Amino acid sequence: MKVRITEYLEIDVESEKWICERCGHALISARENYKKGCLVAEKPLEEVHLPMVEGQAYSFCPDPEYCRLLEFYCPKCGVMIESEYLPPGHPITHDIELDIDVLKKRHGI
Repeated sequence: MKVRITEYLEIDVESEKWICERCGHALISARENYKKGCLVAEKPLEEVHLPMVEGQAYSFCPDPEYCRLLEFYCPKCGVMIESEYLPPGHPITHDIELDIDVLKKRHGI
């Protein structure tokens, strides 16, 4: 039994796995941070935050000394599952932590 958690992320309650909703690929144990099962890309901020006016400097771009942008992709189909801004050196966030045992009980497993 699969339960949808985000647009591109599901949990298979029986196998206790994070699943890519788009292609069905099992990412990692649902008892772990799903981001550890993803491909990770650090995007240059100046590519993402283009100038608002042509010819203008990147005045709206976050300072790369204090901020980095990470994108998390399904390793099978390449869909972007999540992105986050973090200070350099900061570990990836564990933003979704589910009580697997309660989910199993709720679904009769």
